[in-house]
Amino acid sequence: MSKTFEVDWDDEAAPKKTATSLSRTEEKVASERQQARQKEVAEQIAAAVEEVRPGLDKIPDPVEPAGEGALTAEEEERLRQCKDGIDLHDLAWVMAAKALDTMAVGRLFRSTPHKLEPERCYDTIEEWAEVEKGISVSKCNQWRAAWPIGEVLMARGYETNPGQIRELVPVKNAYSLNAAVAVYVLVANVEGPDKVTAARLRETVKLMPGDLKLEDDEDPEALATTIKGVLLGELPPSGVPAIPPAVKRAVDTRAIALADALNLGRIPRAQVQLHLLQAFADEEDPTVFNAVLERMKQQEKAEKAAKKKRR
Repeated sequence: MSKTFEVDWDDEAAPKKTATSLSRTEEKVASERQQARQKEVAEQIAAAVEEVRPGLDKIPDPVEPAGEGALTAEEEERLRQCKDGIDLHDLAWVMAAKALDTMAVGRLFRSTPHKLEPERCYDTIEEWAEVEKGISVSKCNQWRAAWPIGEVLMARGYETNPGQIRELVPVKNAYSLNAAVAVYVLVANVEGPDKVTAARLRETVKLMPGDLKLEDDEDPEALATTIKGVLLGELPPSGVPAIPPAVKRAVDTRAIALADALNLGRIPRAQVQLHLLQAFADEEDPTVFNAVLERMKQQEKAEKAAKKKRR
């Protein structure tokens, strides 16, 4: 039996009911699609999180070699997983060190009951770290001092380890964070990023003269260039090229002429230098700036020509 559908064309509400019904159906379909998409995205996120999640289950169990010679495809994969686990240690120590420092600065341990003496809370981060996590006082202090260096170097793409960074802490304490990073950059540039070792960093730090002066706010690349120049004897410990004696004599002569023109007594060289710097920084009168710029261009051109001639 065939079904018949009766549509009352005289009923003015019928088209509105039909449109409403279709609209609701479309909304339902759209809602179901959105829910399906959200589920798919959630599953992808969960899979990605699982992929990067650290854990012993991500490290394959020790087994005997499959044979001699080249690794099998399975062994190559096991090697990759093991390397990932070792690389994770380099990141983990920075995370742990930063966490210790954050806890220490904010005294976030202050309301935690002492594990061995529950009637009181921890007094210091060193006490908390040693009792709760078995981290010695010396290592806790070393990590807290070192993590900023590790964080900056990792952000720059260097693969570091605690032993390397420990050698740079004295530089950070004596100069600045940028100076410590600069020493690593210097060794990486000279030896190669994959050839940086704690021993090479230690040797470089030992070679730095005690009267070395570095600018606190200088970027690491510029500081690395300065340190290299000092170590090679191309720059004095001040990091600024020494004024040749002939130039000093010429400045003194001109200072005397300046004093005569002003009808003054002898003008100290430092006073002349101050006026020169002020004139150089004068944005309204770029005369001195332009003169310095032109002289530096000529010097650079002469150095390039000399270098080309030596080749």
